[in-house]
Amino acid sequence: MRLKGKVALITGGGTGIGAAIAERFVAEGAKVCITGRRQELLDEAVAAYPPGTAVACPGDVSRDEDTARMVAATLSFGGKIDVLVNNAGISTQGGVVDLDSAEWRKGLEVNLTGPFLLMKGVIPHMIEDRGGSIINISSLGGVRCLPNRVAYAAAKAGLIMLTQQAALDYGKHGVRCNVVCPGAVLTDMMGAPLSAIAGFLKMDKEAVVKLGSSDVPLRRMAQPSEVAGACAYLASDDSSFTTGAVIMVDGGAAIVDPGILALERAMKDAGAP
Repeated sequence: MRLKGKVALITGGGTGIGAAIAERFVAEGAKVCITGRRQELLDEAVAAYPPGTAVACPGDVSRDEDTARMVAATLSFGGKIDVLVNNAGISTQGGVVDLDSAEWRKGLEVNLTGPFLLMKGVIPHMIEDRGGSIINISSLGGVRCLPNRVAYAAAKAGLIMLTQQAALDYGKHGVRCNVVCPGAVLTDMMGAPLSAIAGFLKMDKEAVVKLGSSDVPLRRMAQPSEVAGACAYLASDDSSFTTGAVIMVDGGAAIVDPGILALERAMKDAGAP
């Protein structure tokens, strides 16, 4: 019950990582307001929690009026905002040359402007309450490039700097800002691309997951609950002197040199000891 008495606003809280974060926060004693674009998913999630522990506020984080409504709904529900988790995001495909400019703007609006708007709305309340914790969900793609994901990678990298800038500017008010960077996570959203790759390679999904994790030190993909665990720590008083941190929840993927691993495999394939 590390979060007993705390009130959290969690974007993208109806599915995947966001749902796992909300579930963990409620289990730890927090009250949560979850947001997302699909009302029915939010309603299902809220119904699964104990009465009085969760409320839903549908909306689009890239819209000023929607983010203002999310902040207001959380304050109305819990009377304060101790924790903000900016989890909502989208992934757009394409490189600089072929990505449509509208898709570029949409990627930045959801993945970077959305967190900015919510931080802008929440931080004054945290200052008034003499502190709070902001947790931004970036990605391994914010520190390592991903093929044909220019808008996603640029926004997630920007989110890291946005987090650290806010940590610097508002630390004097007791507002802590940290960023979590997950690697590959086994969510429902991952199901479709994994199935597509499996079909193309004529493999089952489990084999694709194993192949995709073969260069990750822990040799597997993450469960959403493992990302939620990192967020629960950052939301709690256990992390009271942690701000501006970039916490990798990637099984060690960020420390890997792909070139060296490729050479190592080639040596083994050639019979080297």
